[in-house]
Amino acid sequence: MIVIGLISGTSVDGIDAALVDISGTNLDIKIELVAGATYPYPADLRERILAVCAGEAISMAELAQLDDAIAFAFAQAAQNIQIGYEKATLIGSHGQTVFHRPPGGRGGGANTSSSPLGYTLQIGRGAVIANLTGITTVSNLRVADIAAGGHGAPLVPRIDAALLSHPQEARCIQNLGGIGNVTYMPPRRDNWLEKIRAWDTGPANSLLDLAVEHLTDGAKSYDENGNWAASGSPCYPLVEEWLSQDYFHLPPPKSTGRELFGVTYLQQCLQDAEAYQLSPADFLATLTELTAASIVHSYRTFLPQMPQRVLLCGGGSRNLYLKSRLQQVLAPVPVLTTDEVGLSADFKEAIAFAVLAYWRQSGTPGNLPTATGASQEVLLGEVYSP
Repeated sequence: MIVIGLISGTSVDGIDAALVDISGTNLDIKIELVAGATYPYPADLRERILAVCAGEAISMAELAQLDDAIAFAFAQAAQNIQIGYEKATLIGSHGQTVFHRPPGGRGGGANTSSSPLGYTLQIGRGAVIANLTGITTVSNLRVADIAAGGHGAPLVPRIDAALLSHPQEARCIQNLGGIGNVTYMPPRRDNWLEKIRAWDTGPANSLLDLAVEHLTDGAKSYDENGNWAASGSPCYPLVEEWLSQDYFHLPPPKSTGRELFGVTYLQQCLQDAEAYQLSPADFLATLTELTAASIVHSYRTFLPQMPQRVLLCGGGSRNLYLKSRLQQVLAPVPVLTTDEVGLSADFKEAIAFAVLAYWRQSGTPGNLPTATGASQEVLLGEVYSP
């Protein structure tokens, strides 16, 4: 089956689209990435999304307009990625997250009686995408897991198990999007699937991108290759101070987003840094170190054992400075990208949502309760026919 996967993550830098040829059943699947591309949001649409993610109040009418605008953008991405190729028969659309509240309230953590279920909102209506493209569309993929008591995140661990597990090697698949998340997989034998663990490790690109925009008055949206940060020096006392944040010490399953690691958090980081009189490069190096340190802290605190290999994916895997810091702090564990084992690091998340749609159509559960905290495996996504 030819399937399109669509996602815009917490960095809100555009829509990743993957045209994927998928065959097989359940975990025994094979995929071929036929085409992958990123379609940037128009500047005004991106600004509107970021404002909502930062907590700006909007009317229901404005929310409806934003929902439509995102659906149109996703449908256009789906149409564009097919040009010159065989037409897809299915779309898996993650949509755009504008709000995420894990079980127990803001930031992630254990359930509480005041907030027994989480809540998440991804906009960009699947019904609109289906009718604009003429292709059956699976969307709203997180809510079924949340209804079963889970976090609705991360949803990629089951795909990681299918595509990246190893018969002898314990691996961590570390996604570096706006928010970082990890899937830990023991060697693929015995009851290995029950031992997979996954959670959001904390900020990856979100704070770095926000900081670059702040430091350049909006002239730049990211630090290419991490070059600016690499020219500075991390302030380790500040990293230790930031690592005391409650989220880093909550046990998995846990999930987070811009609601915690967003503009308000960055403003606090800037305020904390004033006492150290950091240069812009030093500040970016320190934020980068926070990402690296939070990942290492997460592994050492919550994994049953350190992995034998770490595979990076997501936009942050192209940040050479961040990758080098992870290589140093995780040594002697080798740190590679998923490209090096045959799965596109840039489009892995989009591929994942193509697979989730494929599984939904075949009646295969898409979540992994050991990762999300859900009470059971469930079918993910709502299906819309054109």
